[in-house]
Amino acid sequence: MKVNIEIECTPEEARAFMGLPDVSILNKQLVDEMAKRMTGNMDSMEPDALMKNWMTLGGEWQKQMMGLMSQAATKPGTKS
Repeated sequence: MKVNIEIECTPEEARAFMGLPDVSILNKQLVDEMAKRMTGNMDSMEPDALMKNWMTLGGEWQKQMMGLMSQAATKPGTKS
């Protein structure tokens, strides 16, 4: 036996029906805090600053990436 039930309701109505808490206030606070932090860190969004940060990590990231690629290329149980 197969039964299909279709219910039309808003997300708020579904949350209330299922007894889930209303987290819209918490979500708004979270979004506001993220916006405040992003605004405060706009200087790091400048291309010069981003490139400087990326370039200082570039050599180390490249070594790690090459190590991962070589590990992935070798078959299990064999040494490279």
